[in-house]
Amino acid sequence: MCGITTIFAYKPDAPPVDREELLYIRERMVPRGPDGCAMWLSSDNRVGLAHRRLAIIDLSESGSQPMANADGNLVVTYNGEIYNYRVLRAVLEKKGYNFRSSSDTEVLLHLYADLGADMVQQLRGMYAFAIWDNRRQGLFLARDPFGIKPLYLADDGATLRVASQVKALLAGGKIDSSPEPAGHVGFFLWGHVPEPYTLYRGIRSLPAGTSLWIETGGQRKEQVFCSIGSELAEASHRHLEPIDSSQIAKELRRALLESVRRHLQADVPVGVFLSAGLDSTTLAYLVAQLAPKDLNTVTLGFEEFRGTENDEVPLAEQTAALLGAKHRTIRVRRTDFREELPRILDAMDQPSVDGVNTYFVSLAAARAGLKVAISGLGGDELFGGYSGFREIPRLVRFCKGFVRYPVVGRIFRRISSPVLKHFSSPKYAGLLEYGGSYGGAYLLRRGVFMPWELASVLDPDMVREGWADLQTLDRLDRTMVDASSDHHKVSALEMSWYMRNQLLRDADWASMAHSLEIRVPFLDLDLLGIAAPLLGRQGSPDKKAVAVSVARGLTGQIFNRRKSGFSVPVREWLLDGSSAAPERGMRGWSQYVYQHGFAPIPRLN
Repeated sequence: MCGITTIFAYKPDAPPVDREELLYIRERMVPRGPDGCAMWLSSDNRVGLAHRRLAIIDLSESGSQPMANADGNLVVTYNGEIYNYRVLRAVLEKKGYNFRSSSDTEVLLHLYADLGADMVQQLRGMYAFAIWDNRRQGLFLARDPFGIKPLYLADDGATLRVASQVKALLAGGKIDSSPEPAGHVGFFLWGHVPEPYTLYRGIRSLPAGTSLWIETGGQRKEQVFCSIGSELAEASHRHLEPIDSSQIAKELRRALLESVRRHLQADVPVGVFLSAGLDSTTLAYLVAQLAPKDLNTVTLGFEEFRGTENDEVPLAEQTAALLGAKHRTIRVRRTDFREELPRILDAMDQPSVDGVNTYFVSLAAARAGLKVAISGLGGDELFGGYSGFREIPRLVRFCKGFVRYPVVGRIFRRISSPVLKHFSSPKYAGLLEYGGSYGGAYLLRRGVFMPWELASVLDPDMVREGWADLQTLDRLDRTMVDASSDHHKVSALEMSWYMRNQLLRDADWASMAHSLEIRVPFLDLDLLGIAAPLLGRQGSPDKKAVAVSVARGLTGQIFNRRKSGFSVPVREWLLDGSSAAPERGMRGWSQYVYQHGFAPIPRLN
């Protein structure tokens, strides 16, 4: 896992690459790559690539980046892991390509030389990379389909700047940092900034599953090479022969085992984030089957939860003991949070109402000497672990009649909102207006501030412009428009919105703050291709049944624990006895994060 940056002065009248700017951007990402750094500049100073290295595969100098091929016509800077790189390497060697390292980075170089932009169809992993093609005088960028690894772009019409972090691009000092209304509105709407926006007009993210080719002169081609929503929609229409639940569970176990096997590839020890939940327990069990002598587990607990049902430590420690793991538990107190808060806000690349738990468990893993940790992130989104997989379809069925009469929903919301906000969630006021469509119902479930509340926390003009640009409901509906089953519709929404824009982004910044790489075996295209058609069918197993089938031999107490989510008392730590935020809970925490870490000017009422 690394930090990458590229500057490409693609217009003839653009100034040449400023070496100092490239250096400033790179060095803002030191925690992403403490093991080494380098930069490469073209002979005409029109292109610069730089890299901060976290050495995971091929720890030698031959794996350093930016990396060029033998004739120097291709240069790459890359962040991520390609889990099928050994298979790809064997194919390329048969075609006559010679390798000077044992890294997956060099596989990218030769694969591009062999297939060009079509190379992305062969990759299985998490990645964001930039390849300079000197013969064609162009830059090729790509980001993995799930959006596990970030890639941000700043294009002023003459020069393209690329980096792994928003704050790194800002550190270069040449970005339009004026507020982007859609980013600010999106944060208060969701608790994260939805792609492709950031808080700044001059910076956008390259969408997940997308590649971009840009050449000298400015000609470009952006292409979506993989859409998770489309993959799920296609799976929902796939007709399979009848199969019983035990056969389905067997297929899922085989696919999961293979994904975990790939994710264990590393030249450094790999640990597992272990909670009391089904997903992490399942992964820890599979790692124990594949590498029984090398199982390292880490659990995060909170002093405030000790002895309560929210305390995940006792059950996680019991699981670790059953699996024979080398285990470490870290408990966090209010004082720890207060002490780390300035570093948390500095590491947080874009504002988020989540990520603090990942920050502390990553800190624990780093203190245990780990550079790689496996996470159960993605299990709920794939196997339907959230209550929304049941509640959203129910709400849509109940409210769908009101879709024909939108005025009724708006009137109900305007009348009820001033009253309901004093007694319950303000979301109830929007049930009839939004609940009749999957997109609207999903917004009610995941939204932090509702659309009609945004003007109370942001400048009304900013709200109008940002809401219009976001096109939230249309984009939500397009996410799962072709899916036929309830399961696949909700899965597409969760993977494309909450998981991608919040969970994965938080996992990236919170782990990179401690120079730790997080791997997510549930997010694997091959696994998705096998699992998605089997799930959501009549008689298909739920997540618990899959976990029981996979992790045979573990106690029933582990599987029968009530799902509570990974609760974090951060908001209570921050707000108790404090007037730092106008509201308690997630809404208050979102306002605190915005005010103290991201607001361009004070805007909160």
